[in-house]
Amino acid sequence: MGAGSIGVSFAATFADAGGKVALVEPLENRREAVEEELAKQRRTIAAAGLELGGNGRVSVSGELGDALQGVDLVLECGPEDLEIKRRIFSELIANAGQETVLATASSALTISTIVPNEAAQARCVVAHPVNPPSVLRLIEIVPAPGTSANAIAAAQILFRSAGFQPVQLGREIEGFVLNRLQGAVLREAYRLVDEGVTDVAGVDTVMQLGLGPRWALSGPFETADLNTPGGITAHAKRMGPAYAQMGRQRGETVNWSDALVQRVADERRTQVPEDRLKHRVDWRARSVAKLVALRDRLAKGADG
Repeated sequence: MGAGSIGVSFAATFADAGGKVALVEPLENRREAVEEELAKQRRTIAAAGLELGGNGRVSVSGELGDALQGVDLVLECGPEDLEIKRRIFSELIANAGQETVLATASSALTISTIVPNEAAQARCVVAHPVNPPSVLRLIEIVPAPGTSANAIAAAQILFRSAGFQPVQLGREIEGFVLNRLQGAVLREAYRLVDEGVTDVAGVDTVMQLGLGPRWALSGPFETADLNTPGGITAHAKRMGPAYAQMGRQRGETVNWSDALVQRVADERRTQVPEDRLKHRVDWRARSVAKLVALRDRLAKGADG
């Protein structure tokens, strides 16, 4: 539901996976642009090497009609407007099949805000993408208190079938995980500019040339794990006090307790056992070199 950039991107992705997609858009000018936008998304999917070759199809209409009949998933990609989403979900809950997963691609609104009645939340989830979903195949699955385990499992299966990597959140939280991490970086970036520590170009350069390439491959926990001999436990011991002091300066009170650090370390060792850690460090070093070479080639064409 919705033929903006997110909706069309999802439509192209599910169709490429072999899905039969009904794209519903009330605005005529957007419906008229769908064919061209789908073609762009297909080219983008191909350029990323993500084609599944399912040869599904996309139909476009201006109203729901019988589009809700027999579908596995409804994905609402409308405006980030609470009242609009409430009206849409009220209609979906009343008319969709009992086995249909009802999802919103909202960037921040939770299902319990959109559907306050817990008894009506059973089939409802947030499916928060990264723009564009056709290429950045992460999807955050965020249940409401009343969302059933069956709906969560079905949502994960459906998105995996289209090539997405679902990350299920244990509970609702405003902004989910992606926007909370992104927001933390942006808040500090704004502070550093406001305080005259550096300028906008300085912040972007630090991210582009320093943090970005490592995080693209590893993420913050693995980066810490691979950066320090002795792994993430040694990193927390060495850097934890400095990070805690930085946090206190910003009014943050997160406690890197021994128990929390141990929990993170245990999860990391489950992902990468101790005897494979050096191999992972070497892999990252080789991969960062390749990534930087590709980034620099792409950057040369940015103004072309």
